[in-house]
Amino acid sequence: MPVLRSIESKLESLFEGVFGRAFRANVQPVELARKLVKEMDDHKTVSVSRVYVPNEYSIYLSPGDREQFANYERQLQDELGDYLADHAKRESYMLISPPKVEFETDEDLDVGVFGIATRLVQPEGKPAPDWPAAAAPEPNATMVYRPSAQPTEAASAVDLGVQREVAIVSWSGKRHELAKSREVIGRSREADIQVGDPNVSRRHAEIRQEGATYFLVDLDSTNGVEVKGERVKRLKLEDGSAFTVGSTELTFTRELQ
Repeated sequence: MPVLRSIESKLESLFEGVFGRAFRANVQPVELARKLVKEMDDHKTVSVSRVYVPNEYSIYLSPGDREQFANYERQLQDELGDYLADHAKRESYMLISPPKVEFETDEDLDVGVFGIATRLVQPEGKPAPDWPAAAAPEPNATMVYRPSAQPTEAASAVDLGVQREVAIVSWSGKRHELAKSREVIGRSREADIQVGDPNVSRRHAEIRQEGATYFLVDLDSTNGVEVKGERVKRLKLEDGSAFTVGSTELTFTRELQ
């Protein structure tokens, strides 16, 4: 039996039986395992002689989904950590400490939707990895996953369909996919989202990701941020939210890939 299949079978057998039917509409452990591996693969850091991968993983769950795991949350986290460690060993990735998986509750998530944020954290007392200081990785943005179809019964590891959700900012015919937990909107060339509008400050506003939720924060800009003609300092961004910086309107959307 292939190694991946044996690990998935282990996860499935651990939570089958009395738990199996509980996950008909909720996030399933094997979903988390598969997407954790995807996030590990997607956030590799290539150093002088090794390929490092994140060692800390935060999973954001809706209150209803997290409640499903309440009686065995620690056990599930340990299983997922072992799953990641096995994958890293199989792919010859370098881990600077054993993978750590933690659950967080996000009130803005619907049942069946979850987010994953990764970090590569240097443990105290251990020598630094062999990458240049300037190349040390920053925390990654939280990736949100939504089921492509609502299952009517417990899904298998093979049949389970989960799509990745991305956040997009569009303006003046341009599009920018948010890839970091904090991205600056401004006129400066160093801005993540560069808006060529003379009424926009060099560092005008910032989009911050907190869990699976995005917020727009005014960085004390000269002309401020407006929503429907009203100035705001902080705005929770929903799919389709529109806001104006200077004389340019930007739109925030969420899209499935």
